[in-house]
Amino acid sequence: MARVDFGGVSREACLAYLPEAAVGDYVLVHAGFAITMVDEAEARQTLEDLRQLAELAGEDDAEPGFA
Repeated sequence: MARVDFGGVSREACLAYLPEAAVGDYVLVHAGFAITMVDEAEARQTLEDLRQLAELAGEDDAEPGFA
């Protein structure tokens, strides 16, 4: 298990599928499992896209990545 940061929200995620993941790596988490590694630029773009979608939906206080 690892502690991961979702745009400022900290959660636990299982690294069973990515045992090579290390501190500072960016991973895609689904249902509590880190399923793939992504580069920093892709991670930052994804978080920005999620922020913009939440804003368009009128959810100014919504955290990216959470429903």
